[in-house]
Amino acid sequence: ATRRSLEITESMRGRGSEGSLLSIIDETLTPMGGRLLRRWLGQPLLDLAAITERQTAVDVAFRNTPRRAALRAALRGYGDLERLANRVVQGVAGPRDLLGLRAALERSAEIGALATRLAEESDLPGAAVLYPLNGEGLAPLDEVIALIGRAIVDEPPATLAGGDVIREGYSAELDAIEASVADAKRWVARLEQVERDRTGIKSLKVGYNKVFGYYLEVTKANAEIVPADYIRKQTLVNSERYITPELKDKEALILNAAERTQELEAALYRGLLAELALQAPALLATARAVAHLDVFLGLAEHAAAHHYVRPTLSDDDRLEIVAGRHAVVERMLPAGAAFVPNDVRLSHEEAIHIITGPNMGGKSTFLRQVALIALLAQVGSFVPAESAHVGLVDRIFARVGAQDQIAAGQSTFMV
Repeated sequence: ATRRSLEITESMRGRGSEGSLLSIIDETLTPMGGRLLRRWLGQPLLDLAAITERQTAVDVAFRNTPRRAALRAALRGYGDLERLANRVVQGVAGPRDLLGLRAALERSAEIGALATRLAEESDLPGAAVLYPLNGEGLAPLDEVIALIGRAIVDEPPATLAGGDVIREGYSAELDAIEASVADAKRWVARLEQVERDRTGIKSLKVGYNKVFGYYLEVTKANAEIVPADYIRKQTLVNSERYITPELKDKEALILNAAERTQELEAALYRGLLAELALQAPALLATARAVAHLDVFLGLAEHAAAHHYVRPTLSDDDRLEIVAGRHAVVERMLPAGAAFVPNDVRLSHEEAIHIITGPNMGGKSTFLRQVALIALLAQVGSFVPAESAHVGLVDRIFARVGAQDQIAAGQSTFMV
């Protein structure tokens, strides 16, 4: 009930995430970062050291605007490495998925270098181990990049069905088959002119259809001068179609090679996926590092843009917020309207406040803004206030009227 009342990830108005806390503070640029932020909001921390580590990571980015901007520019358009890696492990990744995987990994090197410089320029303790993040870092994975580059053509089809996926030079066997097919097709391409010169039939044509394969077509007016080695294949109204033993051999080579090429490409591709799957732990570690970096940068960006501060956290029982604001309501006010900030001081000596006032006086907004500030603090985010001291809480309770829509300016009684 509290999750619904606080509208953490979904609005009570049934519009998905629009109007929720997540929709307001989500400045992430990657799919992995967006999913990670959603998980964090649903699972605030109880460990002071872990929260402080996240706060420091946000603070490092918060204090260095140029580096933060450069990193966010590098993250923009970064692929969903986490899902791509999982598709590789499951054996369902398509050729274009692999190019997306390679592109993400190539960009990771730049992101890692920028993150390292951000840490080196910070004087906050612990910055060096936070960028890259969680001790996993952004693995270079140059071997994976090179392997995909050797194996997959630059512009592959969406699926294996159409062939032309494996790059020349990756498999000697495949190259040999394709070379023989190319020779046969060149022979067929020259055949029309060769046979015209040999037979003297200037209207002779070489054609192909799926039913009869390759053929030599001669008009009936020239039927009497057809060479003896031509074998009649089909009679039409105005012409006859023939084959020769050599043309039949070339046709068999081309058609059989196409089937063999498709089988071999499929086998090579399965082997490639299996080889890449061995790198899954490193791929997923890189995806997690990028997701963490994206969330920290996004929280820092939001804090800088909307005047959030780093809260002080402790194991005591004090909750003191000066000029606190409701993160969602203040962003959804009409142009020109200002949110009126509120203070709160709770401790063991003064543990209960009873709040009274008229309908639409701001009681529910005040209750929920305190809850959201505590939640954001224990996620590791900065908070909308002038200052905040949050003694760690292990639970948050908040209920509101069934029809309350605070961000829309509607209370239960008014509705």
